[in-house]
Amino acid sequence: MMVSRRLYWTLWMLSCFGQYSGQDLQFPEPANGAVGESVVLAPVNPPSTSIITTHWAFTSTIIISVASGVTTVNPAYKDRVSFDINTLALELQNLTLGDSGIYTLSVTLAAGETLTGETSLQVFEKISNVRLIGPEELLIEGNSSANITSEGTGIITSVEWMKDNSPLSPSNRIIFSPDNRSVSISPVQRSDSGEYQCTYRNPASSETAKHSLIINYGPENVSIEGPEVVDLGVPVSLSCSANSVPSASFIWRFNGTDTGVTTDTFTIDETDFTHSGDYECTASNSVTNSSASQRHALLVKPSDGGGGGLTTGAIAGIVIGVLVAVAGICGLIFYLVKTKKIPMLNKEQKGKSSEASATAAAAQSKQEPESNYEEIIDIQKIRRDGAVPVNESIYENEENEYENVNVKY
Repeated sequence: MMVSRRLYWTLWMLSCFGQYSGQDLQFPEPANGAVGESVVLAPVNPPSTSIITTHWAFTSTIIISVASGVTTVNPAYKDRVSFDINTLALELQNLTLGDSGIYTLSVTLAAGETLTGETSLQVFEKISNVRLIGPEELLIEGNSSANITSEGTGIITSVEWMKDNSPLSPSNRIIFSPDNRSVSISPVQRSDSGEYQCTYRNPASSETAKHSLIINYGPENVSIEGPEVVDLGVPVSLSCSANSVPSASFIWRFNGTDTGVTTDTFTIDETDFTHSGDYECTASNSVTNSSASQRHALLVKPSDGGGGGLTTGAIAGIVIGVLVAVAGICGLIFYLVKTKKIPMLNKEQKGKSSEASATAAAAQSKQEPESNYEEIIDIQKIRRDGAVPVNESIYENEENEYENVNVKY
């Protein structure tokens, strides 16, 4: 029983490291290569003593021989192989699928000892043209399904799926095909948005394709940020936001009336009492055809030093108007004084007063001649009768006055 176990382990070691005869050459694990590329086959324990001859062979065909420093290459491998005399490494270039098989290295030492070793090469067709085909229609959360299919050429030994650089695992919504070359997601959720990666592999090559999914949803969780109570005459901004893909569009209403504002921010440059009321923001998604609203109450209160309730702009306007009026009056007075029109006005007023006095005197004179005339006649009658002496100077004065009155009349 013990002998059988020892024999088993011996055979296992030989299968792993090759036949043992003196100091046999050992190789690492079998080599893999891709069509059109290169591969190097080299023992891990090349001999340290002098070597007389070296042979590399593929099955029964000699590829290259080195004897006494002379290298001979099989014409079938011309320009496709190179050899390192120090490491005994053989490089095969421009690989083909026909290069797959067993390669043997044989070395004859100066002491006449021969060392051999074997390794294998598997040549794979290089993977290329890998691509992913995904849904072309718009995907809506909870209502749509998504199928992603992979394609590529070459010998494919494994297919690996990832999402956003993390492994993609199956679930009750995520199902892989039996050959692992396609994946189905139903129904889609917003967490399914992202970049999907599919990698085709074989031992010699690999290639990755990518595809992005966008899951549309919302709007939801609409909110308005801004003050609820503000002073009179101050600027105010209300900001509306919502969770939505694509980004939501916005409409603002004030006390139920459309304001015409379609941005996410409603701005009041300077508040007055008419700005108190309910502000409503409605967010809409053009893909999901959904909308949601939120309201915000705003109260405009008088400022602490309000007094009459005039706004800052109104007070400034009044002050400016008063200053302009005062300046205008001062300018008019200065102009009148400068051009000496004020004294002329006084003269004109005095002239008008003199004319008025003269007119009044003339009117009085029209009445006085008649009374004087009667008095003169009475005096003359009295003189004829001789009853009353008359002062001649008085008479003359009376007569002169009469004459004057007649002339004026």
